[in-house]
Amino acid sequence: MDLFNPNTEQQVLPFDGEVVYYGTVLPQHKAAAYMESLLHTIEWRNDEAIAFGKHFITARKVAWYGNQAFSYTYSGTTKVALMWTKELLELKSLVEKLSGTAFNSCLLNLYHNGKEGMAYHSDDEEALGKNTTIASLSFGAVRKFLFKHKISRQTIPVILENGSLLVMKGETQTHWMHRLPPAAKITTPRINLTFRTIQP
Repeated sequence: MDLFNPNTEQQVLPFDGEVVYYGTVLPQHKAAAYMESLLHTIEWRNDEAIAFGKHFITARKVAWYGNQAFSYTYSGTTKVALMWTKELLELKSLVEKLSGTAFNSCLLNLYHNGKEGMAYHSDDEEALGKNTTIASLSFGAVRKFLFKHKISRQTIPVILENGSLLVMKGETQTHWMHRLPPAAKITTPRINLTFRTIQP
């Protein structure tokens, strides 16, 4: 795949971790084509979570793909990975070339509109290992993404564009949380692909 010339890389965090925002890494027409394909070829399911003994089902939908049938447990529920689609393998190759990191799995999120978001959390599950690298590829609606330091509570915003790449690595998950806040005025969907490495 030919790589689109990305914008100048932006270092997002001032300390205690490393987050690089590459800006848009796909031309807009290609990003739109991938968005349409992902909407219709991915096996989307409403996400589930268990908190305080209660079972919740989210409006947001998710899907979990990988090199093999990896099990991934978060929010008290376990998912088993499906095998890669053609489009996911193309995007995986693009992200690996840009980030210099190999990935073996991908958690996808579908936000139907700006009313759907994600609360503060860290991707620090044991299955991901320590100081893991996660590459986040965004399609569709432009959304604000927030980081919050666990001790100082400092917050840092990043605007995630259509066809853009954000890479979190180093001690980021140890010291920072992140979230996708709701944005009621946004009426169009966003798809987020988070490429990860599940440890054996």
